[in-house]
Amino acid sequence: MAVKKMIEAAARLRDDMETFADELVAEGSVDCIYNPLAYAWEPHRAYLEMSSEGGAKTLLLGMNPGPHGMGQMGIPFAATSVIRDLLGIRNLPVQQPRTPHPKRPVTGLNWPKEEVSGTRLWGMLAEHYGDASSIFSRVFLVNHCPLMLFAGERATNLTPDKLSGSTAKELLERCDDYLREVVEILEIDRVIGVGKFAEKRAIIALKDSEVTIDGCWHPSPASPLANRNGGADWRANIRQVLP
Repeated sequence: MAVKKMIEAAARLRDDMETFADELVAEGSVDCIYNPLAYAWEPHRAYLEMSSEGGAKTLLLGMNPGPHGMGQMGIPFAATSVIRDLLGIRNLPVQQPRTPHPKRPVTGLNWPKEEVSGTRLWGMLAEHYGDASSIFSRVFLVNHCPLMLFAGERATNLTPDKLSGSTAKELLERCDDYLREVVEILEIDRVIGVGKFAEKRAIIALKDSEVTIDGCWHPSPASPLANRNGGADWRANIRQVLP
């Protein structure tokens, strides 16, 4: 039952995100938006079918897709080798964004560049728990916002915290709604925000609930904390909060 409800909730979010994407581009907040829940729906659905029935009561909450990870494959913190070898998700079709940008091609599950955040996070989870079923028995992964946001001719990657205005506010509130849906469907009792933005949105979205909210450093290679001591400090930081 949880899997069916999760797929239905994700499909509603997918469709709503198309409207928000059009509005944000039309008002000039960003130049181009990708919605991987739409064009990479098949891998995302496969991920939900695999992860939603694991029984995890802790949710790892990311910010939004990376261009080499979920932006290609529709799976939170995706990295090509992780999706293929750890999750065993292969040979599923990935379509094209509605408004593709020449600087941001999409090739799906065979994307040649690894998303470092994904290899770090999933690598840590595999080290900590073991195989995919063991991981999903303890943690469920989701991004707060499923959209990739690009600005300028070079399609510079923007994060949701850089947006402003009423449409951006409504977008984040819709994503808060989805987070609450996930928490309810999976009976989550603890959310770990991966990075300060995700932790902040969890606090806002779940302020009236009894869910415990923690945070950990983001594994992005752009983060000095994630790179400190060759990544050892980041690994120690996230181990402290993993169930």
